[in-house]
Amino acid sequence: MSGPEGPIRALPSAEVPPVSAVLFDFSGTLFQMASYADRIRAALGAPVGEERMARLLDGLEAGLSDPEVVAAQPARDVSPEAHRHAFTTWYASVPELAPVAGRLYEQLRSPDHWVPYADTGAVLGRLTGAGVPLGVVSDVGWDLRATFARHGLDHHFGAWVHSYEHRTEKPDPHLFHLACRALGAAPARTLMVGDHPAKDGGAAGAGLRSYVLPAGAAPGGVRGLDAVLRLVGRPA
Repeated sequence: MSGPEGPIRALPSAEVPPVSAVLFDFSGTLFQMASYADRIRAALGAPVGEERMARLLDGLEAGLSDPEVVAAQPARDVSPEAHRHAFTTWYASVPELAPVAGRLYEQLRSPDHWVPYADTGAVLGRLTGAGVPLGVVSDVGWDLRATFARHGLDHHFGAWVHSYEHRTEKPDPHLFHLACRALGAAPARTLMVGDHPAKDGGAAGAGLRSYVLPAGAAPGGVRGLDAVLRLVGRPA
């Protein structure tokens, strides 16, 4: 019998099987984009003073509330076209950036503008060395393998599941199950690691385990991925 706070009598405990495979999100989990200030300078191809840069960054911040930008975001990761439209609409919401909106978007797809967190390589190496199969499950509009290869990290992964290739987004169970099948791993023994409570944490609804990283890591800083090692029984 259950009361308002849960079972009144303790239920028999069941042995929790160990984690045998790990899936990772991409942006905000293993990699972070270069700063917007650096990207804007590169896109404009000219020096940008502090006051002007502050105005441009404030414009991007304000653009997130622009009705046209908001309307472009739903289902943005289900196709390359929707993804490009969502981001270029946002960039173009700042009049001074509208002429280079396409250039800013190509930066987003470029491996050179992505930076792994300081602990990404070491944690992936520990997991691979321990024989733990790894996969990437990302809501994204382009193939991520070139970005991982640019930083010498692609060899760690045996499964690549990009939302745009399957016309759906996390937390659709289909994406998580595709990665599990590619790795030959049972969902109940697979851990999904990401930074979005609804999307990555939603893997629990697909029968996986999930770990959502806390916010606040600086670009290129330590992300706190050593927690994943502990969760799979491989303490740092």
